[in-house]
Formats: sequence, C-alpha cells, structure tokens
Amino acid sequence: MEVILKEDVANLGHRGDVVKVADGYGRNFLLPRKLAMQATLANKAVVEQMKSSAVRRSATEKAQAEELAAKLDPIVLSFTRKSGEGGHLFGSVTSADIAAELATKGFEVDRRKIQADEPLKTVGDFSVAIKLYREVTAHVTVKVVAEAGEEVAPAVAAAEPVAAAEAAVTE
Repeated sequence: MEVILKEDVANLGHRGDVVKVADGYGRNFLLPRKLAMQATLANKAVVEQMKSSAVRRSATEKAQAEELAAKLDPIVLSFTRKSGEGGHLFGSVTSADIAAELATKGFEVDRRKIQADEPLKTVGDFSVAIKLYREVTAHVTVKVVAEAGEEVAPAVAAAEPVAAAEAAVTE
C-alpha cells in the first residue's frame, strides 16, 4: 500500500513523503491516526502544491530572518546589576531580560530563540546567539556592568565620624 505522510513518522519518513507500507500498518495505524492518506493521483497533486507553497514560504521567512540578523549584529545591550566581590552578580541576566531589552529597541524576538546556554552571572562582555531561522543566527553583544558601589562607600565613611563624634559628646 502506498501512502502520503501528513506528519513526520519515526523510522518511516517525513511529511509529504510517498512511502510504501504494509497494508495492515497503513489501514490500522497510519490512516486512523491521520498520520497519512492514501496515495491517489489527486492526493499526490495536492501534496505537490503544498510542498511548492511551503518552499516559497520558507524562502521568504529565511530572507526576513537574514534581514533581521543583519540589523541585530551591530547591537550592543547594556545591563546594570548589583554585584559582589570578583564581579559575581547577585542576580543574573536571562534570555527574558535580553528579549525585553531588544523589545525596547524595537526588535520583537521570542526569548526561546535566544541561545544563552545559562544565565549570565558575572560582569563582562558576552556574545549571545539568537537563532532566527534554521540556518540564520544573529549574534548580539551583551555588556553586564556592576552597579556603582563607590557612591555607597563614601556615604558610610562620612557617617562613621559623625557617629563617633556623637558618642564622644554623650560621654
């Protein structure tokens, strides 16, 4: 029996393939689950039209992704976070943070397409990949900067002599 696959089937073929299967497998498994349809001349013509439209749609999506990648490559995103000793952040910069920052710059990118292996937890410059399409990947530079801690230290140091002077007056 020849069938046209409507979905990818493991160890059998991909969507749109015309495959030869055992009669029982086709009749009892593939057809009732709507994973395939019988390979008639009319169905083959419909599948060919679907394949050609999918190829055209794929080409336009790839062109749009390449255009977006060219716009994203020069972008530098900067994040200011609180950090401790050695440049380790108290929080982290996640793919959701990167997607939100890109949205403020006018680029709508799904956070699941951002290929940060793990959240950025240290201060520094990082290159983060964004997978826009199958073969199209853009790279964005992410700068993580420590929050200015020098402003806090002088204020504490200035408060200590005042506290010492008040202690001396009360004695």
